[in-house]
Amino acid sequence: MLALVLGEAASGKSEFAEQLAMSLAEERYYIATMQIGDAESQRRIERHRQMRQGKGFATLEQPLALAKLHLQPQKPGAVALLECASTLLGNELYLPGGAGPDGWRAILAGVQNLLRQGLQVVVVSNCVFAEGSASALSPEMQEYVFQLGLLNRRLAQAAEQVVEVCCGLPLYHKKMGESC
Repeated sequence: MLALVLGEAASGKSEFAEQLAMSLAEERYYIATMQIGDAESQRRIERHRQMRQGKGFATLEQPLALAKLHLQPQKPGAVALLECASTLLGNELYLPGGAGPDGWRAILAGVQNLLRQGLQVVVVSNCVFAEGSASALSPEMQEYVFQLGLLNRRLAQAAEQVVEVCCGLPLYHKKMGESC
């Protein structure tokens, strides 16, 4: 099972994704993709750690190469929460050792890797497409937005559930068990 949870910054998407993961399985993995680069990223990481405290997640730091991550779930149907695909994409595009121009493909391969391991996967990603004119963005940011669009679209096509969270409210584009 693959679920995609989308939303803008501070939309409530992370909290929604955590609740979804908690409803799916008792064995839970939290795949954290953010690296500490400044005080703001440190605050965000700490806030997310506090949010999931006591919720039974085993946290794994994986800023690159999701396809190389091998978990050993103890029970069938364990769940992996990937937080978040948009951060992972930036890492893959711009960090040394990343996939570079094939960043979005590397992430799709990583999600497929998790699914092949028998995990249910919940992916969190950002909606950055309404931020204004793409022509006003730097070439690097244009490439990032383009690849994020490809990644989100491919994840949505493969997912059994696609939810966009706006102001803490889930808007279902695809719901498990329903045909679209």
